[in-house]
Amino acid sequence: MISWHPNTNNDKDSKFSIIVPTWNNLSYLKILINSIEKNSTLKHQIIIHVNDGTDGTLEWVRTRGFDYTHSLENIGVCWPLNACRALVRTDYIVFLNDDMYMLPEWDMALWDEIKWLNHNFFFLSSTTIEPRVSPHPGILASFDYGSTPETFREDDLLKNFKSIKGKDWSGATWPPNIVHKDIWDLVGGYSTEYYPGLYSDPDFSMKLYEAGVRYFKGIDTSRTYHFGSKSVLRIKLNNGRKQFLNKWGITSASFSRYFLNRGQHFEGEIDVDAHKKGLRMALIIGNLKRIFSLLSGTGRAIGRYSYNNIQSRRK
Repeated sequence: MISWHPNTNNDKDSKFSIIVPTWNNLSYLKILINSIEKNSTLKHQIIIHVNDGTDGTLEWVRTRGFDYTHSLENIGVCWPLNACRALVRTDYIVFLNDDMYMLPEWDMALWDEIKWLNHNFFFLSSTTIEPRVSPHPGILASFDYGSTPETFREDDLLKNFKSIKGKDWSGATWPPNIVHKDIWDLVGGYSTEYYPGLYSDPDFSMKLYEAGVRYFKGIDTSRTYHFGSKSVLRIKLNNGRKQFLNKWGITSASFSRYFLNRGQHFEGEIDVDAHKKGLRMALIIGNLKRIFSLLSGTGRAIGRYSYNNIQSRRK
């Protein structure tokens, strides 16, 4: 069961509504909140979902006076994000992990991009710096400024983060990310069938694509430090890769590569016509994987895409 706890005294001049699901990670959560309050240029509403909270998180959140939702047990990521939506009081929803540190001017870089766009059909991500080598394109790694609160070298990070070479990149997917509340509502938020949350991020991007969003951009000058996966290692994960394949008919990897061009230098809105050959390959791979899954008795033929279907959605 989820309970809602709005704080009507919060600043009404907030620009973004920042949603943070957390699960007994109080030491990391304190670092994140401190970084938002210390390094943000603009004012923001902070909404926290407390999963369980028996480590002192619930009491701390209440004491700080944040808007929050609460569940007596861990309900993952998607349910909390959707629950927190009810407390949003701004036009823009930001999703952050609780084990992040937001770097100076992270928010202003996003806000400048939004003002320049002058429309709501976008999905933007900040650029993440991580201490370990990452298999995911678009992440700056490895730049080790600590992997725990005890080893975190905040002063060194603040001195050096701007010198780390990066670029604006295609394929916004993971947090930190931002979307207009109307677009969030249009696609129905995050898909709860991915409980506790693995692959719900690319699924959300696919739903945005279905809704007509073509502007998926990672902003280099909006940066965060990510300690890395401090909750997922404590829980049994869903087979999100197979769920995505069965739902959409293509693999998440193919969607990231052929639709989003994730991690590549950003060159503008997605141009489906420019990737016809790649899209055909993505569909072939997806169909082969679904056939193998069916033959092994572990899958369902639910895939929604055909080449003609993609072509009809290209604009």
